[in-house]
Order: sequence, then structure tokens, then C-alpha cells
Amino acid sequence: MIGYVIVFILNNYLIFFRGWPGPVNFLKHQQWLGFSPLRNPLESAALSLGWIQFLMLFGVLAITALWVFKTHQRQLRDDAKLWSNFAAYIIRTAFWAILFIGLIDVIISFLRVENYLEIFVGDELTKQLGRSSFRGTYVLYPMFIVGGIIAYFSKGLDFIWLALLVVIAEFLIVIGRFIFSYEQAFMGDLVRFYYAALFLFASSYALVSGGHVRVDVLYASFSKRKKSITNIVGCLILGLPLCWTILLTGMWTRGSSLNGPILTFEGYQQGYGMYVKYIMVGFLIIYAVSMLVQFVGYMLDNIANLRGEEGDTYPLKEIVEYEGQND
Repeated sequence: MIGYVIVFILNNYLIFFRGWPGPVNFLKHQQWLGFSPLRNPLESAALSLGWIQFLMLFGVLAITALWVFKTHQRQLRDDAKLWSNFAAYIIRTAFWAILFIGLIDVIISFLRVENYLEIFVGDELTKQLGRSSFRGTYVLYPMFIVGGIIAYFSKGLDFIWLALLVVIAEFLIVIGRFIFSYEQAFMGDLVRFYYAALFLFASSYALVSGGHVRVDVLYASFSKRKKSITNIVGCLILGLPLCWTILLTGMWTRGSSLNGPILTFEGYQQGYGMYVKYIMVGFLIIYAVSMLVQFVGYMLDNIANLRGEEGDTYPLKEIVEYEGQND
């Protein structure tokens, strides 16, 4: 499941950003599995790329089989910890990236709206920074790389700091509006940007720490075995399908609800706000992927309960440490 979601995201990038044909067009070209032929057959170069994307689908099965063969004595609870740690890494990367993106973009927006940006970077770069595609490609997107590096060394899930930033951003709006009679569009954009990240990225953390509100009538009285069965069934028929629904409906075509804004670097109507609307659309991709990985880890842990494996995966060690530091 995790292998295929990685291949799906990778293929989405290759198809819509790099112009690769994709597995579906490859099957149509070959007229396999009952697909109708393409109106314009693939050229030799595109056909070679299509073979690579098609073989990726079988590569996932091969890697999975090799993993099972090499680790047949490994407990399922260890795999549950592995994937939950991976989900935590995705969230930490997103947290740090969003932190830097918000700060950098709001500074650029402030300097631009007050006509100070030309003083620091010159006329030409000022014009380029006024284009959403330039600012996103060369300034904002690289922050995800920076976030990934920091997340590798920083193991805490610092949602408390993101919540504090939401409060500070809202407080600055109040001070600017009622004391200095100053308010700009980017100030409200920053609040929505941080709050959306806090709401979506914290969902995976809440899953493993038991933070989601349960509206249950029978679950509380179940035995551990019955709770594990309920959690496994819930992951299979509710959790994982929800994540795939978000990804498939939002990323299947160029004009889908998630792909469209990201590919066009969609921004707000006002010209001098933050240029982060398309990144906020990407929050849903991060949410779906992190939750899918977390659901897999959660399901494996509950299967381990049914197998009678010792110990408990949740809460994770790093989350326990995080909570302990803030008690």
C-alpha cells in the first residue's frame, strides 16, 4: 500500500511536470487489458518512459516480496513502528517547511506592498518575485528540502509552536488594525496558512496519540481483541479508502482539484497577499499520504495484537518523549 502511494505520487510528478506518458497511456498504446488505442500513438522515446512507469507497478510487488522474504522473522509491531516513524517524518518535514515558507513569503509580501523590495533586490528580481511561479519554484519549494533535512535531525513534533504562531499572527492583525490602523491582505493569509497546516498535519499525530474524539457506544466496553478487530476493519473500509479517494479524485488529471492549482501556481485574487494558495492545496496531499502511512502502521499494530505479540507500539517513543518534555 505504501509502495503504491509513493509510485502514484512519483508518477503524478513525472506525468504532469515532466511530460511522461503514464501507465494508463502506455496500456492504451499497447492495447492491453481491453484499453482502446491512443489517437496519437506514443513515439519511441515516450514509449521507453512508459515502460519504466509500467514496470514500477511490478517493482513494488517485487520489493515487497523481497522485504517479506528478508524479514520473515521480524515482528509486525516493528513494521508498525517503522511506518509510524515514517509518517512522523513526513509531518515534521511539512511542519518545518511551512514554518519557513510562511515567514519568508510574508516578509516578501510586506516589502513588496510597501515598495521596499526594490531597494533590497533590484527592479528585475522584484518583478520576478511578483510572479507566483517564480516565487514558488525558486524560493518556497526549496524550503521542503530544508525542512526534510531539519526533520531528520529534529525528532520532536512541534505542533505547540505552530499553534503559537497562529496566535501571534492573529495578535499582530489585532494590534495593527486597532492601534496603528494598518492591515494588509498577507496578514490574514498567514493566519489561514498556519492554521490549515496545524489542522491537517496534526491529524496523523492525533491518531497515534489517541487525540481524535471517539463517538462510540460499544467500543469502550470491548476487549483488547475486539478493539483490534474494530480498528483493523475501520482502517480497511474507512481510513485507507478515504486517503485514496482524496489522492485519486484530486490528482488523476491535469485539471483535478489538487493538480490544477499546483500546476498553475494558483494564488489569491488580491495581488499583494501571500503566494501560498497552491501550497495550501498541497496540504491535502500531505494529509492523505501521512494518514495513509499512519493507518498502515496502526493496522499492523492491531494485527500484532491479534497475533499475541508483546508490547504496544502506540504511543510511539518519540511522541512519549515529546509529551514528556512538555508535561
